[in-house]
Amino acid sequence: MRRALVITYYWPPTGGSGVQRWVKFAKHMPEFGWQPVIYTPENPEQLAVDDSLLVDIPEQTEIIKRRIVEPYALARNILGGSSEKGAGVNPVNKQEKSLKQKIALWVRGNFFVPDPRVWWVCPSVRFLRNYLKRHPVDVIVSTGPPQSMHLIGLELHKITGIPWVADFRDPWTELFYFKHLGLSPKAERKHRQMEQEVLDRASAIVAVTPMVQADFQNVTNTPVHLISNGFDEDDFGIATGGGSVSSSNSSASGGSSAGKKRTDTKFRIVHTGLFASDGNPLALWDAIAGLPFKNRIDIRLAGKVDAEIVEAIKDAGLEPNLSLLGYISHDDSVQELKNADMLILPLRQEPEYKKVLPGKIFEYLASLKPVLGIGQEDGAAAQLLCESNAGIMLDWPRGEAMADFICKVRNGEFKALGIGIEKYSRRNLTKKMIDLFEQL
Repeated sequence: MRRALVITYYWPPTGGSGVQRWVKFAKHMPEFGWQPVIYTPENPEQLAVDDSLLVDIPEQTEIIKRRIVEPYALARNILGGSSEKGAGVNPVNKQEKSLKQKIALWVRGNFFVPDPRVWWVCPSVRFLRNYLKRHPVDVIVSTGPPQSMHLIGLELHKITGIPWVADFRDPWTELFYFKHLGLSPKAERKHRQMEQEVLDRASAIVAVTPMVQADFQNVTNTPVHLISNGFDEDDFGIATGGGSVSSSNSSASGGSSAGKKRTDTKFRIVHTGLFASDGNPLALWDAIAGLPFKNRIDIRLAGKVDAEIVEAIKDAGLEPNLSLLGYISHDDSVQELKNADMLILPLRQEPEYKKVLPGKIFEYLASLKPVLGIGQEDGAAAQLLCESNAGIMLDWPRGEAMADFICKVRNGEFKALGIGIEKYSRRNLTKKMIDLFEQL
């Protein structure tokens, strides 16, 4: 069996969206004759814990954990961040900051380049250089953010010559919050120099959206491959094929053949994952408040939610409709999607965010529930919703159109079809990644 060393900061039992991509790749890699060798911190900062993801790790997986020293926990305390329900989702790009937050953000951005995990680079390179002499691998993968993981991959590639794939779950200097880091000209130059060296020295680059793929390919001669995030068929009990998906668990009434079944008749509007204040869909809350059947609506928010979101919902008179679930396991999150009548996908109001495909969108598609997106109508997420006939993307002020879409869904006039989404199954995406490994 061939072996791939995967350098990742995020690994179970740490929860959250950053974990799932390589857990799911690892799950399917042995099917294609590859053993995942995971290198990850022994003591990472954990804003969430999700033991349900541990069951996806195949027994063939070798996991190497080493202690990390990082100042990020202290920085988060100074910034005022918290993992508690209702706390700030992303203090980096939050509009209003206290003096302490501004100072901490400036220190974070200018003293720890590219990120506060940079202290882990040198000890990791020393350890892995010796490890690889005794335990050879066929390919090295670094996945970021944090982008420091790519610096580990870069140095190992220089030392060993082993093919190296730099997997970008998000862009680097084109990431939507990069401009909010308060970087000095020197620090910004250093970021861009590091990014360029990673792009130019890697054997292959992987991007998760077509727009990011094009951005990278415009600045490097290294081949840039598109391997998106996706959904696990096993999580949703679905079969893929024939240009669409079918699910025995999907029903307009929100029923499910597994897990916690619904017992109510309310119209469930569900959001899962991080919900940041810079994507607060004010027009949506007003639209819901104006619906004649608003008292029969349950707005269910699963995950970390900014306080501004909660306040806006209350200001719209919808507090009785609100169910704040807090952080829940991935299994429970999937069940919320299955039990929904409609899903909402508010995007951040940053021009750069039009290039982003939030990881949750693929599980939204797999649920076969209608999706109301609020954001850039010409962005990557809008294009995907349109292509798959899964929903609609409306600009933030279009409250009347949002109300019309909700009514259509409630009346059964819009059905999510999931056209072509089988290519986003985790098994198919793993096959693409393995094909890339074998090319190298």
